[in-house]
Amino acid sequence: MMNAAELHDEAIVIDGLICAKWNRELFEDMAKGKLTAANCTVSFWENFEGTVRNIVEMNQLIEANSDLLTKVYTTKDILRAKQEGRTGVMMGFQNAHAFEDQIGYVQIFKDLGVGIVQMCYNTQNLVGTGCYERDGGLSGFGREIVAEMNRVGMLCDLSHVGPNTAKEVIMESKKPVAYSHCLPSGLKEHPRNRSDEELKFIADNGGFVGVTMFTPFLRAGVNATVDDYVEAIQYVYNIVGEDAIGIGTDFTQGHGEDFFEYLTHDKGYARRLTRFGEIINPKGIRTVGEFPNLTEALLRHGFTERQVCKIMGENWVNLLREVWGE
Repeated sequence: MMNAAELHDEAIVIDGLICAKWNRELFEDMAKGKLTAANCTVSFWENFEGTVRNIVEMNQLIEANSDLLTKVYTTKDILRAKQEGRTGVMMGFQNAHAFEDQIGYVQIFKDLGVGIVQMCYNTQNLVGTGCYERDGGLSGFGREIVAEMNRVGMLCDLSHVGPNTAKEVIMESKKPVAYSHCLPSGLKEHPRNRSDEELKFIADNGGFVGVTMFTPFLRAGVNATVDDYVEAIQYVYNIVGEDAIGIGTDFTQGHGEDFFEYLTHDKGYARRLTRFGEIINPKGIRTVGEFPNLTEALLRHGFTERQVCKIMGENWVNLLREVWGE
């Protein structure tokens, strides 16, 4: 039997979604939290050119902080990051908007190191519909994008996607898809949360659920602790099982009010979609550096060492290996 700190040191720890402010301070905190790899958002509303600029900036950050970071193209890179004690940066989009209307851009971004793309961010795009408006489902172009993402080895993420579009992507995709960062509506009703039926449907079709800790979507809201986060993990676990679940915190560490204003307006500037209110992470895991507290809390709530290792990162590696075609 290992204690929580020893288990956390041994485990592969993967965060399925971080959109924090990228800087040295954050990367040092990732090292403190023993984070093996993270899906780091490099595109929300940006078009092709804007997203390429973000990738250039991220490449420069990885190079400038190479003592702490390494770029991830394959799951072998994740395992290498673990061996070297660095954090692997998996570049991901929260919107397929950067593909514009060009199917060929999917391959371009894959070649640049993008391995995870969310189909829509909150509203309508050329692929389908987000969770904050009437959902028309996956478009014909969207079906072509799913097929191309399957072909090049890119994970379809459905976290902010409308329920009809999500269901149609699950059915259309030949490879497993994921909610990289979501919470169950069985604990709190919210447009971003997923019903028991939706969670069961993605798992029954070989998909995956990353559980977030974004407090506006947690039952206890801003009063939430790491134990409330574990309650949500337990809830999802009871529906999808121990092989289809992982972590996707949605850490926004270091960002100010302007960032959340950008996120909560369509296209970053148009109509207001929602108000989050106060943004504060659950007590005990307020920062990335406190990640070891999650391992401790999972053990304390009765998960076995094996289950904790799966939830904290092994399941993510298995999913990505299958999707990325390794």
